Amino acid sequence: MKNKPQSRAGDDTLNGVSRVLMFVYGVLAISAGVRAIYQVSTKWSQAPLAYTLSTAAALIYGVACVGFGRRSPAAWRVTVGVCTFELLGVLLVGLLTLIEPAWFPAATVWSQFGIGYAFAPLLLPIAGLWWLTRPPTRAAYGLGANV
Repeated sequence: MKNKPQSRAGDDTLNGVSRVLMFVYGVLAISAGVRAIYQVSTKWSQAPLAYTLSTAAALIYGVACVGFGRRSPAAWRVTVGVCTFELLGVLLVGLLTLIEPAWFPAATVWSQFGIGYAFAPLLLPIAGLWWLTRPPTRAAYGLGANV
């Protein structure tokens, strides 16, 4: 029995995993954004690197949130890009905060692999990349066999 191609109206990829990812990335964008605004406006001189990274993380979360809700090849590419960048950033900053803590006098969203956010910054890009690379998800974004 052949699988019927799904129409955009019946596209269940907007439900379930996609909506959860959109929601969690949205919550992180808001929480990291508010934190970054507060830190940059009141404590910038104490830890400019940490606060810049928190600001970058908030922006990345916002872009990912939007990307999980849009269905186009460009949205897919951007979302894969920001999830990849986030994962690499969490791994690098997480490692550096453990081996060179003096570089980070204040915590960032990605410090110690996102421990302050229950490791969501580490787990979310893995989940997002898994979901985005599934064939049904790629098809929902309008991607064929080639990326």
